[in-house]
Amino acid sequence: MTDNTPPASSVVKTILAVVVFTLFCYCVIGLQMAVTPLFVREKLGFNSAIAGFAVSVQYLATFATRAGAGHRIDHKGPKYVVLVGLYAGIACGVFIAVSAYLTHWPVLALLCVLAGRITLGFAESWVATAVIVWNIRRVGAAHTAQVISWNGVCSYGGIALGAPIATVLYQAGGTSVLTGFSGVGLLCAALMAIGLPLALKQPAVAPLPASQPVSFMQTLNKVWPFGMALAAGSVGFGAISALLTLYFSDQHWGGAALALTLFGTVFVLTRFGFTRQIMRRGGVNVAFISLFVEALGLMVLAYAPTAFWACVGAALSGAGFSLLFPALGVGAVERVGPENRGAAIGAFCVFLDIAIGVSGPLLGLIIPLWGYGVLFGITALCAIIGMAMCYALNTQKGLKT
Repeated sequence: MTDNTPPASSVVKTILAVVVFTLFCYCVIGLQMAVTPLFVREKLGFNSAIAGFAVSVQYLATFATRAGAGHRIDHKGPKYVVLVGLYAGIACGVFIAVSAYLTHWPVLALLCVLAGRITLGFAESWVATAVIVWNIRRVGAAHTAQVISWNGVCSYGGIALGAPIATVLYQAGGTSVLTGFSGVGLLCAALMAIGLPLALKQPAVAPLPASQPVSFMQTLNKVWPFGMALAAGSVGFGAISALLTLYFSDQHWGGAALALTLFGTVFVLTRFGFTRQIMRRGGVNVAFISLFVEALGLMVLAYAPTAFWACVGAALSGAGFSLLFPALGVGAVERVGPENRGAAIGAFCVFLDIAIGVSGPLLGLIIPLWGYGVLFGITALCAIIGMAMCYALNTQKGLKT
């Protein structure tokens, strides 16, 4: 069986019909990203490290479930995996909503938040990974960069949409079940529930028979050079997602949700404007430039004297991070056959998950010692290390040719 490639005029329409599930998933992530650290620190009374961990545990759960997602995509098909992920997302919203009513028992409320975050991590890995493979199978491997780019547009576009909505709901507070942290949780559950009938209507694609079984570790070994560069550039996003709202709060600045929205909006606009450069200039070259822009944005965040400059830094970081995944992902996917693309995407995403999952709590420990300036300076250094990795990848490619 080969990839069934539709006419060029219908490629985007075909992609959008499935990538909408990624949009729903990341709207949920954006909703929780904006207010979870505030809820854990301000309502439950835990410190910044615990608040950062409450955000980052989602990515640790995503990491832990990537291999299973890739395996089931290749053996049961991506539609099945998306549906399971959507059900998990509904459960996540319920956990978050319930935690809002347990504030008199902070430890119990925190455990409920963590359960919701872990469930969301599972949902993210299954939905986002399966959507990519589902779309590659629907439109053909020649459109891999376009598929990954649209997935990213919906990912961070969802974050940009979710963050300000969550802030409005959270600040509204009151006794209504539809506002405050409980309102955020119920909205999360509703969004994922909307996706279920839409997913059921989409035609499934049958798994491709593997000519030779390939283990997850073998796949990981093939994609790791690209994954390490991705991880280096993902530390900055981990810091922004877990700690940016706390940064604004500690500086007594307004506009944390605006900064997250700018990050997501510039991310999306960069994807729209520059994705074609991946094929024209080469994925590794685009990744090198992207990491430079991200490092610049993180340094602006490190030395930002006002909320305005912090928003500028977040926007630059979004522009830099935007093309990193598709630029490096194209090279990673090319290293395996079509029957193992689910495992390849899952293995490649593992590096993203580890970087984001570990960076939040570890960088949170830096705050009481040296402050946010040093924290964002370290993330900028990680992006520069990623530039060196891209340079090494280009050198290796040159030696082989």
